[in-house]
Amino acid sequence: MSNYEPNVTTAPADDYAAGTAAELRMQRESQSTVKTVTSLAMLTALTYVAMILSKMLPQVSGFLQMDVKDTVVCIGGFLFGPLSAAIISIVVALVEMFTVSDTGIIGLIMNVLATCAFCCTASFVYKKLRTRKGAVLGLLLGTVVLTMVMLLWNYLITPIYMHMDRSVVAAMLPTVFLPFNLVKGGLNTALILILYKPVVTALRKARLAPERESAQSGGRFDAGFLLFSFALLVTFAVLVLMLAGKI
Repeated sequence: MSNYEPNVTTAPADDYAAGTAAELRMQRESQSTVKTVTSLAMLTALTYVAMILSKMLPQVSGFLQMDVKDTVVCIGGFLFGPLSAAIISIVVALVEMFTVSDTGIIGLIMNVLATCAFCCTASFVYKKLRTRKGAVLGLLLGTVVLTMVMLLWNYLITPIYMHMDRSVVAAMLPTVFLPFNLVKGGLNTALILILYKPVVTALRKARLAPERESAQSGGRFDAGFLLFSFALLVTFAVLVLMLAGKI
């Protein structure tokens, strides 16, 4: 007669271990989701504040408002991806329309188009190439896309919004809208290059941003690059004043 007895505890033990692992994984995913939502909510609030502060900047041609809120949106996009940048831009544009804007649905459309063109493009490139070079390349490409998109939509929408003949708006494309969007993209690019590291470092210390992946670090943020970013900021700040006729 055989003395073999089947081990009846193995399967339940394995099931328990698997269940515990799955539960821990779900808890980690839930905590990660909460942190992401918290970070996006905070970035959305900061974007709204940046939009309000931008109202103090001089206007160009009496109706084009320089805006630095794209700086915050793009930092969010660099951290969490282009979809997050799009969500922040849409939410802030909606809140702006119902609180401080007098441009209605047209202003909302133009705000979302401009911010998404710049921030989603830059975030997409950075998602593929998570280095300093990728960030700069993404921001430059974002500025180009912003300019092209807004040239088209200003040609289509500005005559309706400003009650101008389309021929007048067409004449303004190379002299007003082109330099305005290039300078706007350049100003936000300079601010992002200066602010990205301190903002992200603070978020990571608060455990509200994903940790940097070592294989994608892209080198340190050295003093030379920081000085270059400040020089870029001063250059575009002067260009803003020139476009606004202040100097």
